[in-house]
Amino acid sequence: MEHLKFIDEHGSFSIRQPENTSYLYFPLASEMGLKSAVTPNLGGDAKIDQETFLLEPVSSENLHNNRSTRNFWLLKDGADAYSASGASAKQESVKFTAMQDESELKAGFMWQTLARSSKVHRLKSTITSFIPKDYNVEIMYVTVQNQSEVTQELTPYAAIPIYGRSADNIRDHRNVTSMLHRIDTNKNGVLVCPTMSFDEKGHRPNKHIYYVMGCMGNGNAPKSFYPTVEDFVGEGGTFTHPRAIYEKHPGVTAPGHAAGKEAMGAFRFETVSLAPGEKADYILLIGVEDNEKKILDLFEKYNTAGKVQKAFSDTKSYWQNKVNVKFHTKEADFDHLMKWICFQPFLRRLFGCSFLPHHDYGRGGRGWRDLWQDCLSLLLIEPESVSHMIAMNYGGVRIDGTNATIIGNGDGNFLADRNGISRVWMDHALWPLMTTKLYIDQTGDVQILNKSISYFKDAQTMRGTEVDVLWHSEQGDKQRTAQNDIYTGSILEHLLIQQLTAFYEVGDHNIYRLRGADWNDALDMASEHGESVAFTCAYAGNLLNLASMIRLLDSHSSTHTVELLEEIKILLENDVNVFDDIGKKHKIIAGYMDCCRHTVSGKRISISLSALAVNLIQKANWLMERLRFQEWIDGPGEEGWFNSYYDNHGRAVEGLFKDHVRMMLTGQVFAIMSGTAEDSQIEKITRSADHYLYQKEIGGYRLNTDFHELKFDMGRMFGFAYGEKENGAVFSHMTVMYANALYHRGFVKEGWKALKTLADTALDFNTSHIYPGIPEYFRSDGRGMYQYLTGAASWFMLTMITEVFGVRGKAGDLILYPKLLACQFDENAAASIIIPFAGKNFTIIYKNKNGKDFGAYIIDSASCDGNELAVNEDSFVSLSRNMLTALSDGMHTIIINLR
Repeated sequence: MEHLKFIDEHGSFSIRQPENTSYLYFPLASEMGLKSAVTPNLGGDAKIDQETFLLEPVSSENLHNNRSTRNFWLLKDGADAYSASGASAKQESVKFTAMQDESELKAGFMWQTLARSSKVHRLKSTITSFIPKDYNVEIMYVTVQNQSEVTQELTPYAAIPIYGRSADNIRDHRNVTSMLHRIDTNKNGVLVCPTMSFDEKGHRPNKHIYYVMGCMGNGNAPKSFYPTVEDFVGEGGTFTHPRAIYEKHPGVTAPGHAAGKEAMGAFRFETVSLAPGEKADYILLIGVEDNEKKILDLFEKYNTAGKVQKAFSDTKSYWQNKVNVKFHTKEADFDHLMKWICFQPFLRRLFGCSFLPHHDYGRGGRGWRDLWQDCLSLLLIEPESVSHMIAMNYGGVRIDGTNATIIGNGDGNFLADRNGISRVWMDHALWPLMTTKLYIDQTGDVQILNKSISYFKDAQTMRGTEVDVLWHSEQGDKQRTAQNDIYTGSILEHLLIQQLTAFYEVGDHNIYRLRGADWNDALDMASEHGESVAFTCAYAGNLLNLASMIRLLDSHSSTHTVELLEEIKILLENDVNVFDDIGKKHKIIAGYMDCCRHTVSGKRISISLSALAVNLIQKANWLMERLRFQEWIDGPGEEGWFNSYYDNHGRAVEGLFKDHVRMMLTGQVFAIMSGTAEDSQIEKITRSADHYLYQKEIGGYRLNTDFHELKFDMGRMFGFAYGEKENGAVFSHMTVMYANALYHRGFVKEGWKALKTLADTALDFNTSHIYPGIPEYFRSDGRGMYQYLTGAASWFMLTMITEVFGVRGKAGDLILYPKLLACQFDENAAASIIIPFAGKNFTIIYKNKNGKDFGAYIIDSASCDGNELAVNEDSFVSLSRNMLTALSDGMHTIIINLR
């Protein structure tokens, strides 16, 4: 199997015979809602949302089961049929033989081109698929060339089944809902408008019109149509051997009407005679709109080859410009991979966590954690656009420190769960603070902490343990005071409530309760007595970070105080003896929650910012000391690690057992990242992780060792086969956070090992079997799974920029503190990054003429556009916000010489 090859500086790639690899699919999307998945033989699907699928929804197994692909047929000399997508019964039958078509797939951001050459028919075809950024239409541009030495007569057919309804109807009234279809043909295509949709939510009139339109490259319309599946496949036929083509059925002319059957966007073009070397081209449009005029307007926009080629060029340029970070290291393939990793967060914003073949769960949209982690990458490339997004997201925080879990469309749109008490993830309060800190560092906008935002309110109260019987939906989804006014508090107040309520909600070991789960959704069977040591470590780090943010705010404050909700005062207890007493902690959190069960007083108290920072530091230090003493596991020799969890029987889940070792990566990541683990402990952790978790050939660090137990007292992950998903797979997100934590603490070689092994495995197509990018995880045989839609991409990007290349903000200033290793510099001893910061664009070049590793070199000199920059402590360069603001627009070059 041939490796894929990168073909340009933007990361575009090519691969031969892609149909010989299972489970490949490529994402296409617009910013208006249309989302598609396209396979090497043009399978996959297209949809706006859960209720609006143009093409039949597919899961990963459907990719090799289904025959209902996008297809373009050529009937040669009135006898032999050939599929330009390779999806015919005959072409399928000669796969893996000498008679298989030669095929090559090329792809880049939001486009794919499939080229196919037939040895039998002496034809070459290309099908380019893309979606313009501003329109909900998938465009297929098809070319056909005669490669024989004689003139060939060809009759082209377009064939795209139109599903046209909700994904739920796959197993809920599939046949009955086809009876709702009203199918019309006009001179250029087939339009399907179901009369209604119905399910458990009721009966609703439908306005969506699903369509397939087409023309020749010169604008000529099709000659006839096959508007239903039955018309096209015929009695006993199939999508890969349709009777309409093989028996040359004439079809129907436009205008026409059909009803009550599965719809088919199929039509026949006029027969063409192609001389040797001559080409013909065709245009197909697939989409959904609410009225026919919009469809006709779109068709007019893309009804010639020139118009489509211009749209294709614009689409490529738009997405290439969006990915405005460029890495240059010793390995060009790694740099190209980084282009895709930097593109993945855009895909997450458009697809959410659903709507690709492996992501066949949920109903679209993103979760709470995703809202914040997807901001990380945006903060590195366009931070000024994120301020409003961050502020609106805080509107999902409840006054008890939990948060909404149903995320609507747009920023700050949260929905009440009217189906009862929803699950509480104990890690959810962690991510907003991390994201807000990065925002302040990148922009210097510490005043965002003073921005006033409302709180979310629904029937869930007492941190998800009770229902507020006094609340009803007519009251709205915003927290109110006893006077029935909508209450608003500063973002700082939101952060304090999130961090402090978590501090008091502890289990039997005085560790933060696991509740419904943490980052690992599959730890979902320990809600009564489970505790998360891993995220207790993370929250300890958060308390320190919040204290530093408060001190920064204090330095910009004229009053040096903050106004907070009066009820919060009980959470600011600072007696260490209380911290040690689980019962007193429970009493404090219960007292606070009871005050906020339905309404709040609305009264405020003034608190010193400096005293508030000290209060948080005191809590963080207490936590870290307890964690170091209570949760550390001494392994054999120079090994050791932190226990990560307690199960629902109150037992530590990790340690040395009679016949095996139990170790999880999550607890180590957050112990290191937060500062809980001391340097001597990190050395033991890395040694243990290399021994028990590392497996180079499948991507690096597994999420856990094999527990050899189902553990129904911990979570469903232990029901998965070992090496699959959360049970011992190489989970990219946690591996990248492990690398980030190690870099942050100065363990650079260890951090690079984690990143590089992930990247190498992703690039090794023979192992990963995926297009470029970082998958959610690598399973036990190294295959990449759940491509594209993973928070690991944002963290990989964050780590490469802020830690490896050391380009980061600090209260709005630009800091350059490289942690590059000698192996990362090119043959000219240089490594560089192109990146925006503070509204300016920079090319930052590091030169390492002596070939030294991080820790051995110092910064000898630095300059910006030839002007000398001061070097601080021989290790970093700082450009103040004022200096950055004074720079002109355009590209600026910073050169840093290492010695």
